Amino acid sequence: MASLSRQLAQWIVGLRDEDLPPAVTDRARGLTLHGLTSILLGSQSSAGQQAVSLITEEEAGATNGATIMVHGIRATRGGAAFANSEMAFAGGKWDTFRMLTHPGTSIIPGAFVAAEQSGAPGREFITALAAGYEVMERMAADFIPTVMSRGFHAGPVFGIFGPAVAAAKMLRPTEDQVNSTIALCASLAAGNLEGARSGGRALREGAAVRNAMLAVALAKQGHPGGETVLEGDAGFYHAYAGNNLGRLTLSFVGDTRTSLDKITAGLGREWIFLETLYRIYHTAGYNIAHVDVTAELCREHDIRHQDVERVEAVVNWLETQYPSPAFPSRREDGEAQPGGTAYFTAYGVVRRGLPALWKQPGHDDPPEVLDLMKRVTIIPSHRMTLFGPRITIFTRSGKSFTKQSTGREFMWSFDEEVRRLQDVVPGLPIPATRFDEIVATCRDLDRQARADALVRLTLAKT
Repeated sequence: MASLSRQLAQWIVGLRDEDLPPAVTDRARGLTLHGLTSILLGSQSSAGQQAVSLITEEEAGATNGATIMVHGIRATRGGAAFANSEMAFAGGKWDTFRMLTHPGTSIIPGAFVAAEQSGAPGREFITALAAGYEVMERMAADFIPTVMSRGFHAGPVFGIFGPAVAAAKMLRPTEDQVNSTIALCASLAAGNLEGARSGGRALREGAAVRNAMLAVALAKQGHPGGETVLEGDAGFYHAYAGNNLGRLTLSFVGDTRTSLDKITAGLGREWIFLETLYRIYHTAGYNIAHVDVTAELCREHDIRHQDVERVEAVVNWLETQYPSPAFPSRREDGEAQPGGTAYFTAYGVVRRGLPALWKQPGHDDPPEVLDLMKRVTIIPSHRMTLFGPRITIFTRSGKSFTKQSTGREFMWSFDEEVRRLQDVVPGLPIPATRFDEIVATCRDLDRQARADALVRLTLAKT
């Protein structure tokens, strides 16, 4: 049987836009819009500005590079991808796959670098984006908790593969070039938890996408990456998961076994990409359902916060020990704290939602939220799906009301994405009319002559 990277390469090279189900195309449009919105928001943050300043000082003036969005500065392709990724990360409007990876923070910046380089039309951009997401998420799916338990951060470790695949696809490579791109990513993948645990700031998807651009460039020049770099005895899974046999140290639902064969099973027929959800609030992804599900429960039964005695939320156990039970930096099933899961559950009761531009707790927190969060109990369970809490509100009258989340509430259509982003528009560094152009271009992305028209629409000065 062909190696994993070879099987993936064959599928990537052969994938055509007509092979994409309508739901995949729709999700690609929506995630593009979501990523661009986060870049726009993050361009105004100190972290985003620091990244732009770093690349500007090091690389400004590159003639054959790519554009740093919003600012319009030209830099090397790796440098522009890094700065755009850092802005996306700072903006907080990420997508999320299985809690601990945020594919769009690396894939969207990498894809736009390639779109500028190749002049790819929108339909090719969407196809490349779908390929990047699908490969990254299949590689990561069962292994995320185990990789985290070994001290690596799954986000950047797997985050290098998605943008590399998306970028390579738009450059119309050979099968050998794609195979080498994937294999080279295994050598360039990195991400560690200890820095953030010991007072540092994690180096995340920005570094991953910069290395992804290097992998693409090397493969294009003919640098061979190897054949069994993913599954081999000294390969990627041996290094990051501890073995190449599918043994798991930790998993979301208690499984201790998987198979590397699952990575390529059903490629093109079953789209794990459709599990990607939108993290609309600027908080840990596992908190987003607590806001909306609790708010909806209160609306359905006309529950006022004054009527609430206490709240219970049964959640997936890994959501209570971030980022990993092996190295928890915070526990959500202990004493309630502003910014924790109990806080956001209480916010859903008191305000029946969370402001779209809300950023951090500790500033004008409603006193009712701070009071109620002390009466919210978070109960971990191995049986609960990710992002699928079961919320029960106990009222002072003795009645109780329960709503079970499906975990799919934030996997919505493009039109719902547009609706949910409307409250963000006042916080963007571009006029509302320009954002409307971005929305319209994303909506018709498969009919656009050039996908990089969206890069120009982000520019603050045009």
